Amino acid sequence: MIRGRLIIRLFFLLTALSFLFAAQSAHAEEVTFVKEYSYQASEADSKLTARAIALEQVKRLLLEELGTYLISETEVKNFQLTKDKITTLSAGIVMTQILEDKWNGETYYLKARIKADPKEVTSTLDNLRHDMQKGKELEESKKRADEALAEVARLRAELEAVKGDKQKQAEYNAAANVLSAKDWYEKAYALYQSGDKQGSLDAGSKAIELDPKYVYAYIIRGLAYSELGDNIRAIVDYDRAIELNPKYANAYGNRGLAYSNLGDKIRAIADYNKAIELDPKYANAYSNRGVAYAELGDNKRAIADLDRAIELDPKYANAYINRGLAYSNLGDKIRAIADFDRATELDPRYAPAYYNRGRAYSELGDNKKAIADLDRAIELDPKYANAYIIRGVAYYELGDSEKAMSDWKAVARLGDRKVQDWLRKQEIDW
Repeated sequence: MIRGRLIIRLFFLLTALSFLFAAQSAHAEEVTFVKEYSYQASEADSKLTARAIALEQVKRLLLEELGTYLISETEVKNFQLTKDKITTLSAGIVMTQILEDKWNGETYYLKARIKADPKEVTSTLDNLRHDMQKGKELEESKKRADEALAEVARLRAELEAVKGDKQKQAEYNAAANVLSAKDWYEKAYALYQSGDKQGSLDAGSKAIELDPKYVYAYIIRGLAYSELGDNIRAIVDYDRAIELNPKYANAYGNRGLAYSNLGDKIRAIADYNKAIELDPKYANAYSNRGVAYAELGDNKRAIADLDRAIELDPKYANAYINRGLAYSNLGDKIRAIADFDRATELDPRYAPAYYNRGRAYSELGDNKKAIADLDRAIELDPKYANAYIIRGVAYYELGDSEKAMSDWKAVARLGDRKVQDWLRKQEIDW
């Protein structure tokens, strides 16, 4: 039988964590809000423009009510966020469902609702308030919609005074398209947060179709492409976002992550450098650059970057995990475990924190503590293949070959080809 430490060398996988939101809890009690809105159309309106305006207004009513609820009933009141900021960020978290819509040629009526788990919304809001770049995207999108509504009102008045002006009519339609594009962008964002990457990609594409200069729609679609494994297309989207706004730090930060996913750490670091140059307080860029340095073997520079990320955001759980991995690479398991401890404190439902701490305990030979952490990682994420691998090693070294093999078979069933090949060589079915 192959010894446990050799198995670690065979199956050791570094978990590079970046641009990940904390794992969310299962659905608990949901709250539901329903609102109605009737838009009185003008001669300038078509069914499409009337619907775009009505939808924007009913969503604002719903989000305002949600914001009021969150401030009064949840810990959001301790986040030092204004109600306007809460409603703006919530637009990228919750989905609006149309219950009824009617158009009679003069009035567009909408009845819509939002359903939300307050704990999940609060958790995501907490993450967004620490991620200035992401929050900025939602705020800028709200600002664009405010401007589009003002433009709609101005052009509507002008078209009533001067009927038949084709140029002004085209401008009016374009302003309404901005509102529709924002709706699709917010859907893309919310779908991304919920884990529906293909849905996010499709919604982002619709936003771009309606508004080809929508920088943030390219950003969210690029993220969806990356999550779906298509980093080449993600880079094309980030290139376009940079072309539209060369000073937008997040576009460089995300493109750097896509290059890193493709194994091009040098280009990744160049993009992180640019992101940091544009925004010296961009904690995520420091964290991701630290990961890139660690993967190039420069763990000291990695730790320096991760120190800075944590200095900028002391509640940045991923930065602690990444720094813990860099310390682990340097052989300093004690400091690594201290960082993983902090990550579990900041986000008790984040499986990678427990996995990495469990792996560190395993490498120190404390297999009982390792198993306890890996149990928790698997409880939070039953498909966490690496956790089964290392837990199997821990069981093996404690002399429980049956449980060890059970874990490795579970990894094979999850589709890990390396483990499948190893089991075949051992002539073991799974």
